[in-house]
Amino acid sequence: MSVITVERKVLEKNDNIASEIRKLFFDKKIFSINLVSSPGSGKTSLVERTISNSKDKLRIAVVEGDVQTDLDAKRVDAFGVPVVQIVTNGGCHLEAGLVRDALKSLNLNSVDLLIIENVGNLVCPAGYDLGEDLKVVVASTTEGDDKPLKYPAMFRNSSALIINKIDLLPYLKCDMDALKSNALKINPALKIFEVSCTTDAGINDWINWLLQKIKAK
Repeated sequence: MSVITVERKVLEKNDNIASEIRKLFFDKKIFSINLVSSPGSGKTSLVERTISNSKDKLRIAVVEGDVQTDLDAKRVDAFGVPVVQIVTNGGCHLEAGLVRDALKSLNLNSVDLLIIENVGNLVCPAGYDLGEDLKVVVASTTEGDDKPLKYPAMFRNSSALIINKIDLLPYLKCDMDALKSNALKINPALKIFEVSCTTDAGINDWINWLLQKIKAK
């Protein structure tokens, strides 16, 4: 019982900070996404493609979350967009307090879209609100087609699913129909995009959807 009480207090504090961040984003007219996935699915590659294919349409800033190193932030920095690295030193997810601190290093007056790339993990980030408009889950074809069934909370809490590495389908046993069906069983409202960050397939469909969401906000 005490463990549940502690967890509730932690989440309550996180949610309060997330509400502050959400108000800040609203005031600054910033649209934000929380990008989540297991390690190696291609989140950073998706961030790179999103930046390169929309640089003439959106002013983008990025908050990178990793257990160790600033390698992903260096990759994003090469595209000339503002980026802040959060190193959790073993923490399996980002929390709203960490994001709030990172935002102090960004000029939010010149940002249309803030991308928060969470730590690679399909469990812990599902329960933590970071003040974002949408959670977007990335699943790669190399992971198989059963991830939605194994990690339902993440897919249930997300608004969109990016299925990455479709260029590798001829070499894998991943059943795309099964993957999409499993995801929609968990969350029938999930918007699904099939992309390849290697060939650029499907990336513009993803960006056009983002632009519509930003305009709607």
